[in-house]
Amino acid sequence: MKKNTDHIDRALLRALQADASLSQRDLADRVGISQNACWRRLKQLTAQGILQGSAARLNRQALGLDLVVFVMLRTRHHSADWLRTFRRHVLTIPEVVDFHRIGGDYDYQLKVVTQDMASYDRVYRRLIEGVELDSVTSYFAMEAIAEGRSLPL
Repeated sequence: MKKNTDHIDRALLRALQADASLSQRDLADRVGISQNACWRRLKQLTAQGILQGSAARLNRQALGLDLVVFVMLRTRHHSADWLRTFRRHVLTIPEVVDFHRIGGDYDYQLKVVTQDMASYDRVYRRLIEGVELDSVTSYFAMEAIAEGRSLPL
């Protein structure tokens, strides 16, 4: 792993990925170091850009967000100006939870999480009104087998 992390740093990061609500005392106990050492390591991991805050994992089904759509986009435009405009536009759509530039038959992949097909249609219309796209292909998830998994450390 880059940035000079050792087995203790990786143990801290694994524990935080599993439960970011752990107190520093509980985290230190779990990893087997003092609370002060834990604090110093967390501060160093943050300064290195490895640890970037913490967030709660939400149950999307419990919130009524039952539809997951993988949207594959192809464009004929590849200029820096078009890309800047496109990125800005996509990032204004809150239902887009993941956004990747990819290689292969498509140029971009979005993961959209929304309530239902009517909600997705509104997202789709908003997406295509902002920029010119060559093609938009949507794949609807039938089942989430593994979602939001921890990074392999």
